[in-house]
Amino acid sequence: MNSLHQHVDEYLRLRRSLGFKLRWTDQLLAHFADFCEEAGSDTVTVDLALAWACQPQGCQPSWWATRLKAVRPFARHLHAIDSRHQVPPPDLLPWGLKRAEPFIYSSAEVAQLMSAASRLRHPLVAATYTTYLGLLSVTGMRASEAINLDRADVLWSESLLVIRDSKFGRSREVVLHASALDALHKYDRQRQRHCSRPQTTAFFTSSRGTRLIYADVQRTFHKLTKRVGLAPCSERCRPRLHDFRHTFAVDTLLGWYRAGLDVDVRMHLLTTYLGHIEPASTYWYLSATPQLMAIVAERLERQLGELP
Repeated sequence: MNSLHQHVDEYLRLRRSLGFKLRWTDQLLAHFADFCEEAGSDTVTVDLALAWACQPQGCQPSWWATRLKAVRPFARHLHAIDSRHQVPPPDLLPWGLKRAEPFIYSSAEVAQLMSAASRLRHPLVAATYTTYLGLLSVTGMRASEAINLDRADVLWSESLLVIRDSKFGRSREVVLHASALDALHKYDRQRQRHCSRPQTTAFFTSSRGTRLIYADVQRTFHKLTKRVGLAPCSERCRPRLHDFRHTFAVDTLLGWYRAGLDVDVRMHLLTTYLGHIEPASTYWYLSATPQLMAIVAERLERQLGELP
């Protein structure tokens, strides 16, 4: 193992200790270290990083940008240790994937999706997806957080969900409205009736009594959007599971603005509830949604005395 491979291992250990998942970064950096070794270099250079990133021929430019994006923070880490390592500039491959625009669901669209889920063929699957989608819509949980919920994570007497080891290794508690708790109670009874001996501790289970698989959930959700006729608004704005989280955040902010509340004072509450590390992550919703931008602009104009 050359020194660059050792640096990769040290870098990954450090990042993971800070809570980063790094699902693909370890493989990409290992391949990059191999590439540098074959080139006879144990130092990261811009030329080597660019050559490696563009090595797969016939790929989309966005994949080249993704590969280079994996190298850049690693190079910054090495440069802090040894200035001989060069850091590729961020605009070297400007074809990176653009962030998707949120698809904001209306209350009617959420109801249509849950209704379509309730008509899935297997009774347990129907109950699972109806409750799962409902929970995402009323809590703003990440899709993976709901999948990872265990039965022990539902604190019935306290009306709380405990989300463990989520993004960046953080855990938090989510307060449930009484109606949401009732829906979870109903599903819990249905799961026990249809699957008395589940093979997992998961709260949401498949027809076989196993924990849901994210890829399967995505495929089922895609089928449900087709059934209810939810069409993409644009190439970058398509209905996704993650957009239940966007919708929850946007609806919360809209409610605060319409009630005349000080959003800046309350933003930390939403940040904590959603499990964001800092308010900046939550503020992104302000610029992402036309409905919010319109009401913020109107409120600002009124404060400036430009509207009657």
